[in-house]
Amino acid sequence: MSELGKRGWLIPIGGAEERHTDAEILNRFAKLCGGSDAKILVIPTASELADTGPRYVELFESMGARSRSMPINEREDCFDEDLVSTLNRANGVFITGGNQLRLSTILGGTPVAKAIRDRHNEGVHVAGTSAGAAIVPEHMIAGGPTGPTPTENGVTMAPGLGLTNKAIVDQHFRQRDRLGRLLTALSYNPFVTGLGIDEDTAAFIDPHGEFEVVGSGAVTVIDPSGLTHSSMYDASEDDPISLVGLTLHLLTAGDRYNLETRVATALRLQ
Repeated sequence: MSELGKRGWLIPIGGAEERHTDAEILNRFAKLCGGSDAKILVIPTASELADTGPRYVELFESMGARSRSMPINEREDCFDEDLVSTLNRANGVFITGGNQLRLSTILGGTPVAKAIRDRHNEGVHVAGTSAGAAIVPEHMIAGGPTGPTPTENGVTMAPGLGLTNKAIVDQHFRQRDRLGRLLTALSYNPFVTGLGIDEDTAAFIDPHGEFEVVGSGAVTVIDPSGLTHSSMYDASEDDPISLVGLTLHLLTAGDRYNLETRVATALRLQ
């Protein structure tokens, strides 16, 4: 658990994390939740595959943690008092990949979504991979075309879980060429920091808003706070968007970034 009065850690994972040979990300999450004292609740709602939840439970238990999969397949399941009670006893929540709109339409505005927010505020650590990473911020990237250039219609947005309002997350980032849609999302309102997270890579965000990159890929950090011009306001459909004054960082394992101060620190300089 986190120190009294502090939020839990937030761990968005870019998807396709290593699960067997060197499961660094999942092992680190399990240890953060208490190791042998961990009680990790797996939420496999984004996936329609019946074995998704049980496979993660097996993985976490092989790491010495206690784990359980929460069967939420319909919106009405989110109003089950026993399921909410189980969530309230967990000290770690893991949200699997799949379809992030399936996640948001089933969980959004329900007692389960509220319980996840409440427990995170009370110190419970929340990790999500792929779709589970996309939904953790206040604003969620729900879809959009591939490619490096932002365009007027280059992203579809939806409400997320609201576990942070400091960042917006896109996943499978380099592998699926998603720079354009992340830039499009930032062009709508250049307040949050954009995090493009590669596969087998995670941002371990501490309660103070600083994160460390863990895994084999990179996190692309886009800071729009210095933006001096965006052409989004008068763009026509399919038009490319002009953005002037963005700051971009490419961070790899051990590098850090502070979402509050917007300062990046390379591992060699720490």
